[in-house]
Amino acid sequence: MESAAVHPRPVLTPGSVLPEDADRAVLVARVHDPECDGPCVAAVRGERVVDLTAVTPTVSDLMERDDAAAVVREADGGHVWSLDRLLKAPPGRRDVPHLLAPIDLQVIKAAGVTFARSLLERVIEERTGGDPAQAARVRARVGQVVGGTLAGIRPGSPEADRAKELLVAEGLWSQYLEVGIGPDPEVFTKAPVLSAVGTGSDVGVLGASVWNNPEPEVVLVVDSRGRIRGATLGNDVNLRDIEGRSALLLSRAKDNNASCAIGPFVRLLDEGFDLDTVRGLDIDLRIDGADGYVLRGISSMREISRDVLDLVAATHGPHHQYPDGFVLFTGTLFAPTEDRGASGAGFTHEYGDVVRISSPRLGALVNTVVPSEQAAPWTSGVGALMRNLARRGVL
Repeated sequence: MESAAVHPRPVLTPGSVLPEDADRAVLVARVHDPECDGPCVAAVRGERVVDLTAVTPTVSDLMERDDAAAVVREADGGHVWSLDRLLKAPPGRRDVPHLLAPIDLQVIKAAGVTFARSLLERVIEERTGGDPAQAARVRARVGQVVGGTLAGIRPGSPEADRAKELLVAEGLWSQYLEVGIGPDPEVFTKAPVLSAVGTGSDVGVLGASVWNNPEPEVVLVVDSRGRIRGATLGNDVNLRDIEGRSALLLSRAKDNNASCAIGPFVRLLDEGFDLDTVRGLDIDLRIDGADGYVLRGISSMREISRDVLDLVAATHGPHHQYPDGFVLFTGTLFAPTEDRGASGAGFTHEYGDVVRISSPRLGALVNTVVPSEQAAPWTSGVGALMRNLARRGVL
């Protein structure tokens, strides 16, 4: 990757980040308020963002309420901000109001290898040992043998078992194929509680990585009872070279400063936005490089190999509880293979890339790529949040 430099920041407006049907959507935001030097739970009502912290001090608490949608639509609030002003605020500045990731105490989980196309790219990462120079050769070999074998296979089915036998015989079985078509999905902890960044913020790529990409995903917001209460967008930043060296380096590849972006808002499920709507979402990706480079991609939830309810059940249940709820990245179809630089090396980020992940019903999550080591440090954890809310008298 290029050395880090100062690049122009994307200009965000309400029209560029709100869902196309924002007038009907029940949207939850979090705002840093310098007057109380802390975060506020807020309702997005048109271009007005209304503080609801006195009614519900955390987003986690809000998701536990059966009347959450009514609270967001109708509850009297405190401070009111202009959405336009929040979007124009410099990221990370504690002296100006700005948007945060729209979750707080929820555990940040992620499901991996949930789409057949990206599954094959994971196998390629493993076979190359994380070396992008070998990707084209290995991709051709894997495609020749696997090809359409995995298309339409239901994980854990007899057909999946037969595909496994074929791949083992060809010497191509992989730990990624195991979680992709086997009975149990991969579910891992993406990032610590409160570490996610929101729209407009920098997103971090570890400086040591030379082969990486964004992962545009639908993120489910789930309460402590395992109920899906809403959805948002996420970027599960992916370091292909590091994870490709060994799956045991997953934490090194996935959990770095500013490497988890979520937003712009949580859209609550209601009569106009239900679970079937989530199952049919298309997620668009656009990357604009500082050098004029443009990459576009799409990830369709219709092509996911495991239903969202199955992914939630694999995360939450008698085997594991989440008292403050959790959010769950559902995986991505997107796996960029076109060369950006050297022939056969495929795509990788350059610092200054602007990553826009969007969906008509969820809005747009927009971030600028920087080295994780130079992103704004993560300084406000659970203890700081509790002390701040206690000082404000809302706990």
